[in-house]
Amino acid sequence: MRERFVDVSDQAEPKQEERFSEWLSGEGIPFIDASKQEAYRKRATLIKDAIQLRKAPSRIPVCPSAGFFPNEYAGITMYEAMYDYEALGNAWECYHQDFEPDAYNGPATIVPGKVLDILDLKLYQWPGHGLGKEREYQFVEGEYMKAEEYQDLIDDPTCFFLTAYFPRIFGSLKPFETFPLLPPVNEIPVIPPTVMPFGTAAMQGAFQSLEKAGEEALRWRAAVGQIGGKIMGRGFPSFTGGFTKAPFDVIGDSLRGTTGVMLDIFRHPDELKEACERLVPMMIKSGAAACRANKHIMPFIPLHKGADNFMSDDMFRTFYWPTLRKVIIGLINEGMVPLLFAEGSYNDRLEVITDIPRGKVVWWFDSTDMKRAKETVGQVACLAGNMPMDLLCTGTPDQVRGYCRKLIDTVGTDGGFIFSTGAGMQGSKTANVEAMMKAMKELG
Repeated sequence: MRERFVDVSDQAEPKQEERFSEWLSGEGIPFIDASKQEAYRKRATLIKDAIQLRKAPSRIPVCPSAGFFPNEYAGITMYEAMYDYEALGNAWECYHQDFEPDAYNGPATIVPGKVLDILDLKLYQWPGHGLGKEREYQFVEGEYMKAEEYQDLIDDPTCFFLTAYFPRIFGSLKPFETFPLLPPVNEIPVIPPTVMPFGTAAMQGAFQSLEKAGEEALRWRAAVGQIGGKIMGRGFPSFTGGFTKAPFDVIGDSLRGTTGVMLDIFRHPDELKEACERLVPMMIKSGAAACRANKHIMPFIPLHKGADNFMSDDMFRTFYWPTLRKVIIGLINEGMVPLLFAEGSYNDRLEVITDIPRGKVVWWFDSTDMKRAKETVGQVACLAGNMPMDLLCTGTPDQVRGYCRKLIDTVGTDGGFIFSTGAGMQGSKTANVEAMMKAMKELG
């Protein structure tokens, strides 16, 4: 069988240019006037030039990760942001209007609390559901897939998620345990037993929950879309347009959990690697579909368990990087620019992750040595990030300005760099955020 997602397609380059052109045009965005449309185009061009490494942008694009900082800046709680879409919109408008970053950071991570309520989500705690109303939502790690279920995941990932995983993480969807295996519907005698589960009160109740959750999600999407339209209409291009994950993280985060996946590296290495391979096409399709729907080019990929302190270099090369690289190549072949957020330190990974096509990827680093990153990954990919969150939260404006200068001198003198924070800015002092934005616009 021909192995896919190893090499870059001949069509990757023209597809990327086509998608960049669509993004740069701002088609469908309700611009206030022609000047705001031109401002949008200029900001998007800054980002494009930085990504493609063909020429240095006229200045460094300034695109900090807003995180939940807009909520704090506007004085609203996380609960209000998750349940009051008008308050959420006002907070995001206020942030973008006052700080004027070069890209719009949408509130996609401020998920609608009512949807979680309806589905009875077990995977997280959120304000009003296990946490105080001022707290951020928190992941509840566990083994939502048993080690002996690897083969079920490998045989049919969609069926596994539908009939095993969803009933475990959504209380309202527990009846999906009886969801019929649909592919065998190819002869008339199998039709009645296939449709029988849909006639039960429990299954109908599950579908009603999905209907209610879907209706609320559409209301949230409309509100978020309106927020984005207003902000982008003032000349701010959206920084990301989709979301996907590294296959290892899908398993290690939400299926087996940290303890489970680390044991699997030693006890079930072959099954773990095969499962990661089976998830590759799903992750590519997920990231590409969202970008197409949003007329964007950059799917966001948070990398959770590939950091230096989580696994050895040999483990990274064996279990993490091979399938992540396939996701990267698959997205590039769809004309996308993967935005890879390397959480923690990636100092031990720099040589490995340079194995990517030039000018097609953004590596967004949290706490990696940026000098070394520039000397290695920076030769083939645009770099981003590295403003320390501890500095924004506990430092002084002068210290922040000093770090901005250092970062510019280290990686920002010849292009290929997008300034951003090492993570979301929640908890940052307003004075430090102001100093950071002013310093980067003046020095960058």
